[in-house]
Amino acid sequence: MKNLIIMLSMSLLISCNGKNEQSKMKSEEKTELDIQAELKSIEETRNAFQLAIKENRFGDLRQYGTEDVKSLTPDCGVWEPFKRLSENPVGKFHYDSLVMHPKETIIVSDSIAYDFGTSSTYYTNEEGEAIELTATFLAILKKDKKDGKWKLHREVANTRDLD
Repeated sequence: MKNLIIMLSMSLLISCNGKNEQSKMKSEEKTELDIQAELKSIEETRNAFQLAIKENRFGDLRQYGTEDVKSLTPDCGVWEPFKRLSENPVGKFHYDSLVMHPKETIIVSDSIAYDFGTSSTYYTNEEGEAIELTATFLAILKKDKKDGKWKLHREVANTRDLD
């Protein structure tokens, strides 16, 4: 009888441990990220953002950022006229396009990633001259829980060359 109880206890422990291992394996399978798919999704968001600027759909830009997005872009030196004209357009001023050149995009988790690289901002000044401004940026992206899309959450840019 004593041996029977020991045998039952052992089989129960082994059985429960097997179920725990199966649950753990299923849980790990669910959380494994498809990094290439996430990088592609970030690239699609970046391209859509750039296209919205190029097509003058400035009202659409909000959809590419989180509700509490914060972005600090250069506002000194060669960037001063652009900032001034952006806030108070005069003459032939026009924000033409933004081209981002990410050097690294890192998926930190299933909901956080960052982009680091350089960008070129093209605009037409009040006299009608085409101007290019360059910057180095670090952008933190968050994956929206509602639509599953990556969005800009925080960005800091400066006028220093990356090299």
